[in-house]
Amino acid sequence: MIKKLPFTCPSCSGLLQVNSLGCERCETAVSGKFDLPPLAKLSSEDQQFAIDFIRSSGSLKEMAQKLGLSYPTVRNMLDDLIQKINKNE
Repeated sequence: MIKKLPFTCPSCSGLLQVNSLGCERCETAVSGKFDLPPLAKLSSEDQQFAIDFIRSSGSLKEMAQKLGLSYPTVRNMLDDLIQKINKNE
């Protein structure tokens, strides 16, 4: 099972920050407060949509075919995703 990086607090639903990073090879550790990248703050469904969109070379037509949805529906999904990314930045 692959663990997914949480982006919201399970207690209060606030946004989480990364407090430390570690190197598996040499065990160097870096600590501090680091914001998650905007795409990491998206739900796994939104992240998968973004990955699929990139893999389709940004073709909404191809995305609509892949998802079995209409072009306008996929366009609206992309617009929603853009809004979420703008909100997270």
